Formats: sequence, structure tokens, C-alpha cells
Amino acid sequence: MAVTQTQTLPAPFLTDVSKDYAKRLGQVTAPAMDTSKFAPTVAPQDPYQTQAYGRVPGGIGAYQDYITQAGAYDTAAAGYSGPSAYQQFMSPYQQDIIDATMADFDKQSAQGILGVGEMAAKSGNLGGGREGVMRSEYQTQSDLNRAQLLAQLRQQGFTQAGQAAQTAFGQQQQLGATQRGMASLIPQLYSADTAAYGAMGAQQQAQAQAIADAEREAERLEAYEPYERLGYLGTGITGMLGGYPGQYQTTVQPNPTPLQTALGIGTGLAGMYGAYQDFARPKK
Repeated sequence: MAVTQTQTLPAPFLTDVSKDYAKRLGQVTAPAMDTSKFAPTVAPQDPYQTQAYGRVPGGIGAYQDYITQAGAYDTAAAGYSGPSAYQQFMSPYQQDIIDATMADFDKQSAQGILGVGEMAAKSGNLGGGREGVMRSEYQTQSDLNRAQLLAQLRQQGFTQAGQAAQTAFGQQQQLGATQRGMASLIPQLYSADTAAYGAMGAQQQAQAQAIADAEREAERLEAYEPYERLGYLGTGITGMLGGYPGQYQTTVQPNPTPLQTALGIGTGLAGMYGAYQDFARPKK
């Protein structure tokens, strides 16, 4: 007995497309993908960042020299204070000035005493007691004037030397303050420069990282392009296989087995024999 099978198949061209897709999918996915081409990378430090990092040790303690110098100025300022500070500012010509001034005064005083004698002669008191009193009063006043002049000269020299010592004291203090100001400014300058170098380096590193990421993404897209292309193709084939109206039915009749053939022959012979008997039987 023959067995008949009925199959519902897609359109022949879809079958061909599916077979081609399966073949290409195997060719693409069989070899292992080399992922090293698009492995993540980190951009190295930019030279500006390296320079910024190298500046940090130099900036630590960079103020120390200024602090030391400020201390030296403070020490020097201390030498310009106290009761004897003026001495180092006394003019080396002070005594010469005093001597010359006093010599001139003595000369003028001697000339003045001569004038006392002339006055005594004119008044008729020459050689008398009146002349002696006049000479004594003159000499006393002259000595007083001489002492006052000498004191003024010395006071003037002392005052000038004291003012010079005070000026030097203030100058040394100002220099010390300037050095301390530099000591506080240097770390700020180092910090600002270091920050500027670091910022520029970070920008450059970010740019380099962006380029590396873009190159990595390009390598990844190139590596996955065949997979994506096959994915689009497979999606299209799936849609066609599920909804294409060109499906058709076919009937497949398998070849009979030897037993079926023998049975068929026997049945045919029996039928032929029966027909012959009917033909040979006498008609009434």
C-alpha cells in the first residue's frame, strides 16, 4: 500500500536564501574574533602633566631661602638699635669739623679780647680794675659760647648718626618683611604654575584619550560589521519565512517496498484470473 506525504514548503528562492545565509553565518562565526584590536587603552600622561608633577618637589620648601634671608635682615636690624647704635654712623670727619670750628672760634675770641683793651684805653681804665673786670666777663662769656658751640656740634653729629641708625633699622626691617612676603608668594606661584601645567596636560590627555577611543570604536565597528550585516540579513529572511504568501504544497509518494510490490503483483494476477474464469464460463 502506497503512503502519501503532503508537505508545505516555502518558496524555492527562500530555501536557497536560507541555505546561503546558514553557510555564510558559519564562515563568519567559525574563526575566533581578535578582540585585541579594540581592547580598551588609556592615554599616557601628557608632557605638561609630567612637568607639573616634577614641579611639586621643587615647590616644597622653596620659601626656605627667603625665610633665612629675612632672619638675616632681622638680625642686622637688631644691630641698629640700642644706645650705641649711632656710633657706627658717626662721620669720620666729625672731629675734624669740630677742631676746625673751635680753632676758628678761638681765633675770633682772641681778637675780641684785644678789643676789650682798646675799649679800656679809650675809657681811661687801661690797666685798672675796670679793665680786669671787662676782660674777665668777656672770657667767661667766650668760654660759655665755646662750650655751647662744641655741644651743638657734637649734638648735631649724634642726632644725624641716630637718624641714620634708625633709617638703617627700618630698611633692614623692610627688607626682612619683603623676604617674608616672597616666602608666602613663592608657594602660591608654584601652585599656580603647577595647576596651569596640570590643566593643559589634562586637556591634551583628554584629547589623546578621545582619539584613542574613536580609533578603538572604529576597530570594533569594523570587526563587528560582518556580524551586523548577517544580523540584518537574518532578520529579513525570518520576516520573509514567516509571512511570505508564496508557500506551496507538494505530495511525495515513497517507492514501494518489495513486499508491497509482491502483494501488488499477486493481487493483479488474482484479478486477471477471476476475469478469465468469468470469460470462460458457458453462457446460459
